[in-house]
Amino acid sequence: MRSVALICLCCGVGAAGAAERTPFQIRCEDTISKTISVLSTKTNGFTINNQLPYRALTLKTGSIDGRTETLGLTVTRAQYAATLGGPILQDKVSGYECVAPRVEVKLNYSPVLIYVGNEFVPGTCAYNTILQHEQRHLKAYMDNLARVEKVVRDALNRRFEGKPLYAPSGTAQSALQHEINSVWMRFISDEFDKGKAEQAKIDTPQEYARLADSCNGEIRDIVNRRRRR
Repeated sequence: MRSVALICLCCGVGAAGAAERTPFQIRCEDTISKTISVLSTKTNGFTINNQLPYRALTLKTGSIDGRTETLGLTVTRAQYAATLGGPILQDKVSGYECVAPRVEVKLNYSPVLIYVGNEFVPGTCAYNTILQHEQRHLKAYMDNLARVEKVVRDALNRRFEGKPLYAPSGTAQSALQHEINSVWMRFISDEFDKGKAEQAKIDTPQEYARLADSCNGEIRDIVNRRRRR
């Protein structure tokens, strides 16, 4: 990942070796605080809703082909935001400034809502079996959140490396903000989306068959009775 406008003053040094640090670089690198990237996650728990029939849940998922019923559904969405700060030093001689970015990224999933079709009475084997299936989706979301946190933290640390960033005077903060918005927000979104693959692994034909056969066929019987209405 590359910044749009943030650069290093030592860029352009020939292959013979790196130039000695300028007084401005020394002042920036030795006197202002180093880059800090902080990520925090917060889980908001989950709520169970048993008010909608499975046909309404099926419509929510777009499964209207008559071949797949949605008996339970786990709903949430990724949430992420970044705040920026950090001290800035300017150098009138070179016309550049340096910033030690303080980047705080917050990652989360919105409160999880688990639906179980109202055909299935709480406490019954059928209800508990469907709920357990949906809780596997919940765990997959939380596992993905932990994975995204690590990936993003590592990537931020590699990008900024605890060193100040340099840019023409008056542009460092806006350039950093542009990088966060145009590069890092997309990066985080893409990482969250990778969790969809794990969600899909839970909803397999084999799993649907297992659910239908569980509880001595109770789930299949309930669905078949509703189909005839």
